[in-house]
Amino acid sequence: MPAQTRIGHVHLKVADLNRAIEFYCDLLGFEITTFYGDQAAFISAGGYHHHIGLNTWHSKGLPPASRNGVGLYHTAIVYTTRKDLAVIFDRLRKANYPLTGASDHGVSEALYLDDPDGNGVELYWDRPKELWPKKADGSLEMYTRPLDLNDLQNELADN
Repeated sequence: MPAQTRIGHVHLKVADLNRAIEFYCDLLGFEITTFYGDQAAFISAGGYHHHIGLNTWHSKGLPPASRNGVGLYHTAIVYTTRKDLAVIFDRLRKANYPLTGASDHGVSEALYLDDPDGNGVELYWDRPKELWPKKADGSLEMYTRPLDLNDLQNELADN
């Protein structure tokens, strides 16, 4: 596979399109690029045609998928800097939106939450590659440790 290959977008089945737009656009800050009738919306960061598709084609008004079944575990949204992650953390905190977790993975720092339909969402930033922890054999040493949210919040005071 070519090194520049990347995931282009994720398409989520949601029960209520307006509620999903409120979460992804109003809270997280994505922009609507277009609607596909009244059943789908395409949203983006930075003007791309769409990073996330939201649709009710097979899910309008239905309950969330079972946590203990197959399906999407989470959608991961990468931020450019630690300060960007601190900004969205501050926005979530001020909105009293609950986190399901916050972890330091060595290579990255991540916030975890669920969207209104129970879809997992990871918001994270990657540390510079030269700071990624390595094992003696040179392979990555990823781990899951608690993320210091006070230290993350301090990113906003450092300027």
